[in-house]
Amino acid sequence: MLDTNKTWDLLVVGGGNAALCAALMAREAGCSVLLLEGAPKHFRGGNSRHTRNLRCMHEEPQDILTGTYPEEEYWQDLLKVTGGLTSEHLARLTLKHTASCRPWMYKHGVRFQPPLGGTLHLSRTNAFFLGGGKALMNAYYHSAEQLGISIHYEAQVTDLEIDGDTFKSATFTCEGATHKVCAKAVVIACGGFQANLEWLEEAWGPAAKNFLVRGTPYNRGDILKILLGKGAKQISDALQGHCVAIDARSPKYDGGIITRVDAVSLGIVVNKNAQRFYDEGEDFWPKRYAIWGRLVAGQPDQIGYSIIDAKAMGKFMPPVYPPIRAKTLRELATKLEIDPDALEKTVAEFNAAVRPGTFDHTIQDDCVTEGLTPPKTHWALKIDTAPYFGYPLRPGITFTYLGVSVDDRSRMILQDDKPCKNIFAAGEIMAGNVLGKGYLAGIGMSIGTTFGRIAGEEAGKYVRG
Repeated sequence: MLDTNKTWDLLVVGGGNAALCAALMAREAGCSVLLLEGAPKHFRGGNSRHTRNLRCMHEEPQDILTGTYPEEEYWQDLLKVTGGLTSEHLARLTLKHTASCRPWMYKHGVRFQPPLGGTLHLSRTNAFFLGGGKALMNAYYHSAEQLGISIHYEAQVTDLEIDGDTFKSATFTCEGATHKVCAKAVVIACGGFQANLEWLEEAWGPAAKNFLVRGTPYNRGDILKILLGKGAKQISDALQGHCVAIDARSPKYDGGIITRVDAVSLGIVVNKNAQRFYDEGEDFWPKRYAIWGRLVAGQPDQIGYSIIDAKAMGKFMPPVYPPIRAKTLRELATKLEIDPDALEKTVAEFNAAVRPGTFDHTIQDDCVTEGLTPPKTHWALKIDTAPYFGYPLRPGITFTYLGVSVDDRSRMILQDDKPCKNIFAAGEIMAGNVLGKGYLAGIGMSIGTTFGRIAGEEAGKYVRG
């Protein structure tokens, strides 16, 4: 039973990676901590339960990380995918933090493993959670319970009392009743608004009706709207987010990482008119996979098709849905419900443009097309070996980047550029400070871990005076 007459040192709103990092850090500092998770217990963890890894900077080989991944390379990778839409100060803070956070994670029960087969190019840059994101969250929740953090599920925060730059209390519903709770500080770590289809449609128009939500159905952005309405400074915009091409047969919500189609770079992608629309071989998949959701979103009816032949099978991580298989391209087109003549023509033009090279899907090889628009700049092999395979694609939105601005102490910034005294934000709700657009595999967990820990530490300092 929750004692609502108690004034807590810290209230944490949210129940994913960033929220638990904040709660654990504050509790380690001696704070009393109340955590309100809007989802039921079996859905706890937000999008973090679907994750697999954390992108880590390191200057030398470390336990499960090979080679080196220095700060400047990490920064250049981030700069490329964001097109410069990032705060260099906050981004570099994130990168540096990933070099030292794993011992703390180990202390709270998190375990890592070498990259799984098919996780191309990631053994040097990404640390993989043993058991995936759900095991990560279970470890954090177990540690939180052991430390005496008070956790309440299906606790939906409906309002925040904010006096200027200072948090006073929160109103929430739980088990059919409405409660008010006071705390000396608050960490907001309750995600973006990707599960709010009405809000997505306001931003994207009718195209949003065809979006699928890869992550939790509980991230509706209600708290984000409250904060923006109470004077928080906005970061990024409603059109930006982590949007991936996933199998069109996936559920509307919560399909997770296994719905992603990783075959894109090994074949061609066409729209419903059987026309290619982007360079499938632009860069390594972990750096460019997140552009394909937006690309498919820009196509007629927000549908695309990844087409490969027998030569590509076994060279990518298979998704949860099996490919549609056919003995001929015409048969495949019929099964995909696209024009057989148009697909045959597109493939013939592609095959004619392929120039001989040495195929190697582990490097940026010299297999390219010539005289074709759009080109394919790596891994271009003729699609000529039966059987042929196709995956239907839809935009799968993971999380949105519209959020609140923060400083390097994770304090929420107001519209007058003044930081709040006791309001901190971490995770997806502030990720737009680092990710103005684009994505790198594992960086969402890097941001959540960094700013979750900073928020918890800084909240603890504020409470102790």
